[in-house]
Amino acid sequence: MSIDKSTTLTRRQFLTQGVMAASAVALPYYVPASALGRDGAVAPSERIVMGGIGMGGRGSSDLGWMLNEPDVQWVAVCDVRKGQRDAAKNTVDKKYGNKDCATYIDMRELLAERTDVDAVLIATGDRWHALASILAMRAGKDVYCEKPACLTMAQSQKVVETARRYGRVYQTGAQRLSEANHVFAIEMARSGRLGEVHTAYADIRWRDGFRHDWLPAQPQPAKEEVAWDLWVGPSPSRPYNSGYVNGAGWYHFYDFATNVAMWGAHTITQALAGLDMTDVHSIELEYAGQEKTMVTRLSNGVKLVLYRVSGSVWEPCEYWHGACGERFDGPKGWVAAADGYAGPDVSSPAMLRDFRKVLAEYTGRTQRPMNHARDFFDCVRSRRLTVANPEVMARSMNICLAVDICEQLERNLTLDLHKAEFVGDAEANRMRSRAMRVPFTI
Repeated sequence: MSIDKSTTLTRRQFLTQGVMAASAVALPYYVPASALGRDGAVAPSERIVMGGIGMGGRGSSDLGWMLNEPDVQWVAVCDVRKGQRDAAKNTVDKKYGNKDCATYIDMRELLAERTDVDAVLIATGDRWHALASILAMRAGKDVYCEKPACLTMAQSQKVVETARRYGRVYQTGAQRLSEANHVFAIEMARSGRLGEVHTAYADIRWRDGFRHDWLPAQPQPAKEEVAWDLWVGPSPSRPYNSGYVNGAGWYHFYDFATNVAMWGAHTITQALAGLDMTDVHSIELEYAGQEKTMVTRLSNGVKLVLYRVSGSVWEPCEYWHGACGERFDGPKGWVAAADGYAGPDVSSPAMLRDFRKVLAEYTGRTQRPMNHARDFFDCVRSRRLTVANPEVMARSMNICLAVDICEQLERNLTLDLHKAEFVGDAEANRMRSRAMRVPFTI
């Protein structure tokens, strides 16, 4: 916490003012309850001090979400784009009624200078997620990182190693693990209410193309407006073009993004959460064409169907309606959930009679809230693993990335989930990493 020296009293000043106060008419002195931690407010010394890195669309949404937590204090935001940087500062300042939120262009400066920051939100473009998380954890910060959390298997393993080595709390933004309908579906599968699950399904939305070219050069704006070199970060050097930075145009380009993980980082995580992964050591992927549903098989015999939607994500399908769906099939029935549901889909309406009971059992067993950010903040305090911890992130991301590699090579593959290595395929193993541009390396 910084100290304003202009308001600090020496012992002599304190005693002098005390004598003067005693000889004068006593006047009431008001101390806000929030400063003392009264009336439900959290005292400043007990607050989790936050910084934000990448404050665009998803970052601004997360910021609004996290600002509502009473034990969290935002002090700094960082973005390579001035408009997003200033908008985030204004949001924070408006919340607290001051102008105190600091702004940064380069995240490395925020991490080095702000020793008061306990944790950071990372909501940059995908190319920065793993590197920013690693740099933040090395700097002693806990991390809430948006998905997809990495571009390569090598990066996913490095995030796991860094969190373990530095003892940091990490949560990836697979927020449906903390939403009631999805939790119900996951728990129905995990608890055995469906019998032994034989098939799970995950929605992997199809993107319209995945480009390996790059856009033509345009005049580069001033660094204060768009710090282009920092925007590109660890990706290959490319000329500036507004088509990358306006909206999410960048995610159609291999240089800056992944394919299946854009949605699979959510849905494969959700599907795996409902399965007993304790003894699962590998997954077999069957290549079926880049625009077709892929069937995979876990080493425990469970079939994991990765359903591909080639049109609108909201088009009906045989497994669910809506986006980001997962489904579990067992001998006693099936259950599915997706965005936009009033309640889960089930094979028998009788299953929904236990909806509240299933959720109560989950929260009682795990002591987790139905709030993904709140789970992160609770774990920052308790130092226990989050619901979407590094191991959970790495397992689901490695499957997403394996699907990408399978589709690029157009052949079947088997991935060892423990080693994050393909079995007997040297070419596929070379694709588990990408070169990272100096100095943005790990």
